Amino acid sequence: MLRDVLGKTFRFLGYTVQYGCIAHCAFEYLGGIVVCSGPSMEPTIQNSDIVFSENLSRHFYCIRKGDIVIVKSPSDPKSNICKRVIGLEGDKVCTSNPSDFLKSHSYVPKGHVWLEGDNLRNSTDSRCYGPVPYGLIRGRICFKIWPLNDFGFLRASPNGHRFLDD
Repeated sequence: MLRDVLGKTFRFLGYTVQYGCIAHCAFEYLGGIVVCSGPSMEPTIQNSDIVFSENLSRHFYCIRKGDIVIVKSPSDPKSNICKRVIGLEGDKVCTSNPSDFLKSHSYVPKGHVWLEGDNLRNSTDSRCYGPVPYGLIRGRICFKIWPLNDFGFLRASPNGHRFLDD
């Protein structure tokens, strides 16, 4: 009887560890569900919207300008941020705020990306902390899950004029 109880207990623990490892790998390498908070991506993503983020793009270096990504915050490594990729390494980007009369430009260094929120007046992004290392990217947002009336792929940037092709 004790042998049966121990056998069932160890089998249960074994299955729990196996499925835990599978779940970890799925969320780490394939993707997961993310609840976004804050006003920096409005109107594209509202506070408390739920999105699906896939993680394969970052591993295969498939991140492009215009993609919305989840990134480890450069100023607080314990939190993640959601921003749009404005420039990739070697791209010329506008580093000034929209309200600045004189516009300043810079080039994104190798191994970095330039990130900005869609709500330029209420976003802490690369204009504050500079280019972000590519290694901090956790995933790329594919589509919005919640609210249901807005389910689907995300709309284009309302700040498309900030993408420079020089």
